[in-house]
Amino acid sequence: MNSVDLAFTPALELAKLIRDRQISPIELVNLYLERIDRLNPKLGSYFTVTADRAQALAKAQTEQLAGFNKSQELPPFFGVPIAIKDLTPVTGIPCTYGTQALVDNISAYDESVVWRIKAAGFNILGKTATSQIGSLPYTEPPGFRPARNPWNRDYTPGGSSGGSAAAVAAGLCAIAQGSDGGGSVRGPASCCGLVGIKPSRGRVSWAPVGDYLSGISANGPLARTVADAAALLDVMSGYTTGDPYWLPDPSPTFLESASQKLGKLRIAFSTSVFPVGEAADVCQQAVLDTVKLLTDLGHDVEPGCPDFTGLIEPFTAIWQTGAAASGIPATVLQPMNRWLLERSISAGEYLRAVHQIQVVSRRIVGFFEKFDVLVLPTYMHSPIQIGEWADLSCEETLANIINWIAPCPPFNASGQPAIALPAILDSNGLPVGIQIIGRPAAEATLIALAAQMEAAKPFPVLDFK
Repeated sequence: MNSVDLAFTPALELAKLIRDRQISPIELVNLYLERIDRLNPKLGSYFTVTADRAQALAKAQTEQLAGFNKSQELPPFFGVPIAIKDLTPVTGIPCTYGTQALVDNISAYDESVVWRIKAAGFNILGKTATSQIGSLPYTEPPGFRPARNPWNRDYTPGGSSGGSAAAVAAGLCAIAQGSDGGGSVRGPASCCGLVGIKPSRGRVSWAPVGDYLSGISANGPLARTVADAAALLDVMSGYTTGDPYWLPDPSPTFLESASQKLGKLRIAFSTSVFPVGEAADVCQQAVLDTVKLLTDLGHDVEPGCPDFTGLIEPFTAIWQTGAAASGIPATVLQPMNRWLLERSISAGEYLRAVHQIQVVSRRIVGFFEKFDVLVLPTYMHSPIQIGEWADLSCEETLANIINWIAPCPPFNASGQPAIALPAILDSNGLPVGIQIIGRPAAEATLIALAAQMEAAKPFPVLDFK
């Protein structure tokens, strides 16, 4: 296997190659570090590369492996390189939150997903690019190179987990962590031809701190295969003492769900999101192609979608408080985030907004009493060009954002699981994806269905050299 093929090998297969002594952790880390050194200047997918730390751990893991018998148990991803989004603290590594003023902000602790990732044997290569404080669905924070889509570098990889998605799609890591407060895993997955999972509320702990936005955000995996994403979700999931909401551990595991046979599902689909309107033609086509695939697989598929009326205003009100919740001074924020900070609402208005999205969420979840799964576009149109909205007013930018990401926030509000999957390529050679949404806590059903779809219609892997 040549180095390019190895770089694009699924993370689960890399773990097996290491266990079987066909490649060492140090060889694998050096392969990815060489690609990062050569290709990241073209992509801007990493803010920080921790080469020395990664090589030191890989060397120790290689030495540890030499002393193991093949019959001995190793962590599931022993020696496999991963990337962490730069909104997520990792001890001893800068956490910039996409803010140039915080490039020397060294984290003093690991977020729970990080210590679970470390315990699984992963080797962290660095911190990936994010929009400033994760507020925007494109990744162009001032003071950093913009993150670029490896399928077509004139376009965004999405946001706010744009760097993680670009790194996975370009073979600059095997798999990556992201977070999703309004589509920030699913959108970049769609833009970059990947699998991205937004898990159910309470599936992944925010320890040792809490979430800032009343449960609308969740950590999730970005991967090239459904099985890889499922396995990383297994790693990330679990209760930590004091969590405000939680779910029991899955049984069987999410990875096991990826190989389970499915019975016939009742599936709804829509190419539009009310009250925003119809998706662009290419996004509609992605849904219709998916409908045909699901029908051919034997599922019952019919038109249908919840009514999202009454959600946009309260969701936007909660989302825009992220600028104030960050605690970052207005003087170092970009104009859009300063504007959001100035629009901060009162405590009473915030609580009324939370109340309203909970009311609408009951209607959304109620739709799934009749259906097992809903298929929607991930975004309403193809990825935008780098800098396409740079000259717009803040009001115009916000309106464009709401329209573009419209299919995603409803399920952050309801706390339901959703998986973004690649579907087709647009006229610019960019991936366009769909998302499948399930009942609360029903990730296993979505993963089994996504694996069935992937097996029936594989999406091409980008050959990025």
